[in-house]
Amino acid sequence: MVNSSPKLLPARFAALGLCGLLSACSGGERETGVSSEAQSPAELAAFQADQQHWREQRAAELTRPDGWTSLVGLHWIGPGAHHLGSDTDNGIRLAVGPEHLGMIELNAGATRFVPERGVAVTLDGARLTGPVELRADDAAGGPSVLGFDDGRGLATVIKRGACHALRVKHADAPRRVGFGGLDYWPARREWRVAGQFVEHPPGKTLPIANIIGTIEQVANPGVVEFEHDGTLHRIEALDHGEDTLFLVFADRTSGHGSYGAGRYLDAPRPDAQGRITLDFNRAYNPPCAFTAFATCPLPPPENRLDLAIEAGEKTYASPH
Repeated sequence: MVNSSPKLLPARFAALGLCGLLSACSGGERETGVSSEAQSPAELAAFQADQQHWREQRAAELTRPDGWTSLVGLHWIGPGAHHLGSDTDNGIRLAVGPEHLGMIELNAGATRFVPERGVAVTLDGARLTGPVELRADDAAGGPSVLGFDDGRGLATVIKRGACHALRVKHADAPRRVGFGGLDYWPARREWRVAGQFVEHPPGKTLPIANIIGTIEQVANPGVVEFEHDGTLHRIEALDHGEDTLFLVFADRTSGHGSYGAGRYLDAPRPDAQGRITLDFNRAYNPPCAFTAFATCPLPPPENRLDLAIEAGEKTYASPH
């Protein structure tokens, strides 16, 4: 592993500066071939069907009414009260939605929302009739969800470092309505590799920068070691409390076929002997490949691989 891999997208803003500055969905893949290195026709057919099923699920998740392609705004919230809506007289102007949705207020780290009188707004699916404190995405139960436009529009508060922002989605988002489909390298069995999970001491974390310039300490339970063409490679694994490990990596295809800021891979947790399988055919683009309103984690220096992984998702070619 070396640090001379392709450059990542720049982290353009420091956290404090940022707080202060306050064709229809087809899901089709244009390249779905699978290599013929499977040992039998039946094995090849099963491998192809498995990969195609995963790709269809991936496209469906991206293009759900509340999927990543539905993002239409990311609005940083400064201290104090701000009127919210699509009219030009609002302090926080939405790209789509009612002219006046309500007022949002940030005070001592707490976010309060007051709906506009006469405008239909829901909170977690139930009609909202008065002021309410909103949970952010770091809350144990997840963020509160404000709904508008008969549920086609959704807004949640996210927290990045010491900053708060309003993330807004809408089912009629141009990126969703005009989704162009995903492009892949042909799936190959050689990119479904056996690895060994090496545990770190309990409680270890790894600093992970994101696209907006903030850094978070993320649980780092261990490293995955694997061989390719006789060379040993290592990827630090992250743990977000799910039933899979989260791998954020860059490789020699980053910016040269795959997304320049790296890709993600969800890996099953290791067995009792530390054995783990990495299927790079299922490496996928971060949300930032599809929208400017995401806050994607970037690969740490340890996960910049001196290896061209010609597998998984290629760079998204937006039709817009």
